[in-house]
Amino acid sequence: MQKSLERDLGLYSVLAISIGAMVGSGIFILPALAVKIAGPAVILAYVVAGILVLPAALSKSEMATAMPEAGGTYLYIERGMGPLLGTVAGLGTWFSLSFKGALALVGGVPYLLLLFDVPSGIVTPVALALATLLVLINLFGAKQTGRLQVGIVAVMLAALVWFAVGGTPSVQQANYQPFFEGGVGGLLAATGLVFVSYAGVTKIASVAEEVEDPDRNIPLGIVGSLTFTTVLYTLIVAVMVGVTDPGSIAESATPMAVAAEATLGTAGVLAIVAAAILALVSTANAGILSSSRYPFAMSRDNLVPSSLSVVSDRFGTPSTSITLTGVVLLILIAFVPILDIAKLASAFQILVFILINFAIVAFREGNVEYEPSFESPLYPWLQAFGIVGGVVLLTQMGTVPLVGAAVMTVSGIVWYFAYARPRVDREGAAIDAVRQQIGQSAVERTRTTIEEWTSGYRVLVAIPHDVSKDEERSFVRVAADLARPNRGRVTVVRFDEVPDQVPLTHASEVESPADIQFERQTDELDEEFDVPVDSGTIVSHDTKHAVVNYAAHEGADMLLMEHDPGASGLRARLFGNHTDWVLRHAPCDVALFDDRGLDEIETVGVLTDEGPYDPTKVAVADAIAGEAGATVALNHAVDVEARPTRARTIRDYHDEIGQLCSSPVRTGLPFADGGGTDEPPKDDDLLVVGLGGERFGGSDQTQSRIVDEWGCSVLMVHGQDARRRGRVARLADRWLF
Repeated sequence: MQKSLERDLGLYSVLAISIGAMVGSGIFILPALAVKIAGPAVILAYVVAGILVLPAALSKSEMATAMPEAGGTYLYIERGMGPLLGTVAGLGTWFSLSFKGALALVGGVPYLLLLFDVPSGIVTPVALALATLLVLINLFGAKQTGRLQVGIVAVMLAALVWFAVGGTPSVQQANYQPFFEGGVGGLLAATGLVFVSYAGVTKIASVAEEVEDPDRNIPLGIVGSLTFTTVLYTLIVAVMVGVTDPGSIAESATPMAVAAEATLGTAGVLAIVAAAILALVSTANAGILSSSRYPFAMSRDNLVPSSLSVVSDRFGTPSTSITLTGVVLLILIAFVPILDIAKLASAFQILVFILINFAIVAFREGNVEYEPSFESPLYPWLQAFGIVGGVVLLTQMGTVPLVGAAVMTVSGIVWYFAYARPRVDREGAAIDAVRQQIGQSAVERTRTTIEEWTSGYRVLVAIPHDVSKDEERSFVRVAADLARPNRGRVTVVRFDEVPDQVPLTHASEVESPADIQFERQTDELDEEFDVPVDSGTIVSHDTKHAVVNYAAHEGADMLLMEHDPGASGLRARLFGNHTDWVLRHAPCDVALFDDRGLDEIETVGVLTDEGPYDPTKVAVADAIAGEAGATVALNHAVDVEARPTRARTIRDYHDEIGQLCSSPVRTGLPFADGGGTDEPPKDDDLLVVGLGGERFGGSDQTQSRIVDEWGCSVLMVHGQDARRRGRVARLADRWLF
């Protein structure tokens, strides 16, 4: 029987967990650093930071109720945004927590040294010693340290409330002037710096499965704890600024102790020092514990080496991951200034929160199984606010955090492509959400294309100078099927190219036996098909220009030509070919016909492995099938086993395309590329495909293989829609769809 966690955490427990996770370095250390940047406006910076944290906090809590077993920010982003951004988020969160742990130790040691008469130069050695001790505690798995958390939170909050209440009467209004000393830029920079003070609010999400009545208690716990902490931070910082001389906080490594000495005396200082030491050591320990679990989780997903997920047989802890995290922590303490540590910790946290806001959009809009019991309010405007606000903060924090965030992002991307990509075969909900949007856009373009096929549709058939009647019949039949439903007409033109030395006037006056034969057989075909068929011969020095010019002159809607297998050879790639030039310059849709016999048409297949179907392909297949009383078969190469969500999205797309067609449409599960299940029977009588070649995002070899495998006549279509959308858009469609 599968076990589940008991939901026994009430609202007060949720509030305690969240508040305890937030209060720490954000109030004992960061005010001194932030005052240097914003002056008294640092008070407002804490308010703004609290507001900007709320979107990500609510988003993460929604995802936690939908995936309570997932257990972490990295996993939510990885499942939502895919392994690429999951790698970036995992590494970013790992470094953010490592920086936060280093900040707590480097900033906490000065409070400890206030109790002893020792030089300030030993701050770094003591911080390194404490870090080593905490790493060893985590390696040995000392679970009993968690029992101290409740006591730590109680002592810390009691001291802070005493400070805020007891210090208020001593506030001097003059200390707040000028309030916006650093301007708007300084306010935003300080907001970015103190942003990490609220990161612990998302701790609620990691215990969502244990919260009773999560629909009520999770949002109340988040909003309540965030509101309480924001008010507490604001009051404390307001008292700190108001009771001290201007600049005295900014110059102190222990700003809370300085302010407490000015208002509460020795007893207040001792209380604050005790609270600071307990809170900061707890924060550092939690940072090591939490950050070391990110490489551990990423290793299980094959994004980093498997050695990082090895659990010690002796101590039951991920020893390699903890050791690596400890090494990073020691390096940060030894070599990175405290201000840069604080900025980088906040910058990485802001980056991760931005991705969290994107991830919830991916889950909501994607075609994945996602059923949260709590939904974030004001979606998606709240998430958009969080994303924009996070980006603005990153740009205002200065060079070090901005470069750090950029380096982390680029490093994550490089690592993913160099190491992880060959080892993972999954995608995030965001890809499927984008795929759905691509599909909807393709459906609308297909609808527009079908509706634009109005009366008077003209098809120009450009044939070589030596074509037999049977070959011409196949071309005219296809053209007639396209023109007839729209009360159009067919123009069959034989293009004859003569050397430059031969005057065109002389060449056009000489009627050859081939000209007579062409006119005779075209007249006979005119009587065979129930559509007006015009004919003529065009003599030119350059056939490709003549074809394009005549199509423009006649106002053709479709140019139908013979497929030339030689146009896809090496010489054609190197030096170009006539077909390629016509495709680029034709004023209308173009179709190349590979005639392998057209008798009875019962099934018209439409095939793609390069994104959505070209709207013109669907319209062409539907028109021909409608005239022949045939069925349209939609075939899309996709591995349904490796990409079940992709198969689901494409199935829905097929259904919508089928509703646009006037002919019966055979859909169903997409088939697996490479011989998997549901492979199409390849019994089509006519196959409609897109034009291959590197210039169109496909492959000549793939196209030739398809023609050989199907063994039927093939119509290769290049619509104007493809040309209007451009190469980049089509490549994006192919990659994402």
